[in-house]
Amino acid sequence: MESGAGRPIALVGLMGAGKSAVAAALGERLGGAVADLDAMVEVAAGRGIADLFARGGEAAFRRLEGVALREALAAGAAVLACGGGIVLDALQRRTLVEHCRVAWLEVEPATAAARLAGEAGGRPLLAGVLGAGPAQLERRLTELLAGRRELYAEIAAVRVTVDGLGPDEVADAVLRELGGAGR
Repeated sequence: MESGAGRPIALVGLMGAGKSAVAAALGERLGGAVADLDAMVEVAAGRGIADLFARGGEAAFRRLEGVALREALAAGAAVLACGGGIVLDALQRRTLVEHCRVAWLEVEPATAAARLAGEAGGRPLLAGVLGAGPAQLERRLTELLAGRRELYAEIAAVRVTVDGLGPDEVADAVLRELGGAGR
């Protein structure tokens, strides 16, 4: 296992936590490459995530996500924005713990729902609730978080609450918290 500070920062958490935006802010601060795993999967597959889920199911998507994770690490990315469900796969959790400093961006489902409400799709795990209204969206995000909370906690070196903060503030908090994190 590599030692602390030289390892990339991997951001995990519920969709709507702002992982992609915070990763960009961290990349600027660190002067390093940012890898957005969802975007990498879409480019490699030549199609959107919703289409990947429709054609191959979640298991096929998770396999591609694992490939993207290993490619990002091999390429020397300084910051990784991980998909919200990456923690569902034991191999991906182990890879993250062994090779990254993992920061869990904690977001309340209500906050995530407000952030995601205007999206037109592309999030297959929210299919059927994006246009159904904020209560249904929040309920679905609460369900997803309930199934992942322990997994996020298991791999996180640090936890940063993002509610009420912008990407720059969250990036600063992540760097502050990781200052003493040895994982």
